[in-house]
Parts: sequence; structure tokens; C-alpha cells
Amino acid sequence: MPGIELDAIDRRILKAMQDNARMRNVDLADAVGLSASPCLRRVKRLEDAGVIRDYVTLVDQQAVGLPVSIFINVTLERQAEKALEEFEGKIRSWPEVMECYLMTGDADYLLRVVTADLAAYERFLMDKLTKVKGVAAIKSSFSLKQVVYRTALPVSE
Repeated sequence: MPGIELDAIDRRILKAMQDNARMRNVDLADAVGLSASPCLRRVKRLEDAGVIRDYVTLVDQQAVGLPVSIFINVTLERQAEKALEEFEGKIRSWPEVMECYLMTGDADYLLRVVTADLAAYERFLMDKLTKVKGVAAIKSSFSLKQVVYRTALPVSE
């Protein structure tokens, strides 16, 4: 975590901004009980410290023609630092990979990939993932339904 202490007002700011990042500063200040200038200074401090990393637009996966979500367990032949770095370097460049985690347990990595359909996933698998040097095993699970999806962290006061 970035090295700043978060007080109750910082946490209220983060909660409000996670609910609506487009909120005007005066509205945010009102919501957290500050005047506009101190509120803006706090937001800037949170940005500078890396607590607020970015501002993004959340796009509906279905609406843009990417309804298929696949969770992929990838096991590498070796878990040496160089092998991990090479794998991570490759997958960072693939737009289909939405998330990737280095894991404990049976698999080395867990990926969340989105595609338009099964044929697109097969192309991703055959043209990209299986061609990465050092990949020993791939196990895919297809999502039937998204039950919970959150982007807001449970920031409490």
C-alpha cells in the first residue's frame, strides 16, 4: 500500500469517488463535510500518493460484443524468476487478458480472458497462449453467469 495514513475523511472521499468518479469537487466536498479547496487538496494528495490510481469508464462487456468470460489456470514448466517474467511480459500485451494473478496452489497463474465467442477463444488459445515458451498446462473454465462484479473496494471509516 502507498505510504500515507488515511483518516476518516480520506476514506469518505474514496468511498464517494468509487461510487461516482465524475462527481464535481463541490459535490464531493459537500458529501464528505469539507469545503471545496481542502477537499481538492486531499484528492490531489491521494492521487500523488498512488491511492487513487486512475479514472476509468466501465464498459458493459455484452454491449461491446465480448460476452464470453474464461478463467484460465496456467502452469509453467519452471517457476524460475526469468520464466515468470517472460510469461508476464507476453500476457501484458494481449488485450483479451483482463486480469492475471500469480497464484499459490496447483496452477502458477489465474487469468480472466474475454472473447466474442468460443471460436475467438480457440484462436487466443492456439495463436497466443499455447505458443508461450514454458507453458506446461492450461485449464479453462467458462463463466455461465456473472453473479457479482464490483470495482469499488470496501473502504470503511
